[in-house]
Amino acid sequence: MTGRAMFNGARAAIAATILLPMPMACAAPGAEVPEPVAVEQTSAADRYIPIDGARVRVREEGPAGAPVIVLLHGFTMSLESWNGWAEALASDYRVVRYDLLGHGMTGPDPLSRYSAEERVEILRELLDRLHIDRATFGGNSFGGLVAWRFAARYPDRVDRLILVDSGAYSIYGVTDEPAPVPPAMRAYLTQLPEPAFQASLANIFADLSRISDSRKAEIREMMAQPGNAEAFIAHLEEFVLPDPEPDLARIEAPTLVLWGEEDALIPLEQAGWIEAAIPNARRITYPGVGHAPQEEIPAQTAADVRHFLRETSQ
Repeated sequence: MTGRAMFNGARAAIAATILLPMPMACAAPGAEVPEPVAVEQTSAADRYIPIDGARVRVREEGPAGAPVIVLLHGFTMSLESWNGWAEALASDYRVVRYDLLGHGMTGPDPLSRYSAEERVEILRELLDRLHIDRATFGGNSFGGLVAWRFAARYPDRVDRLILVDSGAYSIYGVTDEPAPVPPAMRAYLTQLPEPAFQASLANIFADLSRISDSRKAEIREMMAQPGNAEAFIAHLEEFVLPDPEPDLARIEAPTLVLWGEEDALIPLEQAGWIEAAIPNARRITYPGVGHAPQEEIPAQTAADVRHFLRETSQ
């Protein structure tokens, strides 16, 4: 099977699960977490926070006493997905971002905590370790799903919420039950053949000319870190999308919904559904932009975020 055929055979599965969480069948509880492998793109500002056997890579930028913004990346991505926003916002905000369990340099979790509920609790624990009582939370794709679930469960810790092409509603038949992970998807995640990887990028970004070659290589390098492929697969085996509206309706924080109009993974109409379901939400959409607007048009989206933060400051 060619790399492109491998990707095309799994495209529906990628679209249905690119935003979601995973159990890890390959790592038994108590298993030793591999030491992070040094990569050229890792910042000297990174540090690792231990949480019950996991080592979570965290990057903080901006003034220590400034209002806090916590950013959560999407499935198979890493904290580098927010480089543009961090550069634009760190002059006035304390920007905190981290690699989700099973992603980037954090790597697999020895306790296999990959469900959305478990990831919400990992986020709470991380905030406690960083002495952050309240913050603005932003999330892209699956990171958005974790962010709004956190906001629904811990409203007293959320100042504002920014959802970027966020997971929420059912897609591709995924509801209360996880979808089977096709062999083609397993092969793609474990082998990362170049043609399939390039095709997957084209599914995420509407205009690949906006993404540098070094950034494309960085995404692939982070996906290929030891144990991540197995963690991705475990995540997909567990991912579900139950009816989100009861939880969305509980969100109290002012919410900004940002969406690329050419998102090939989550239908544009879901941006309107999320806006309608959250009591105090507004929406901005971007023509010609795909599933990760914070990467394709970082300056424009960061400017919209700044405006939202100023308007909703308390």
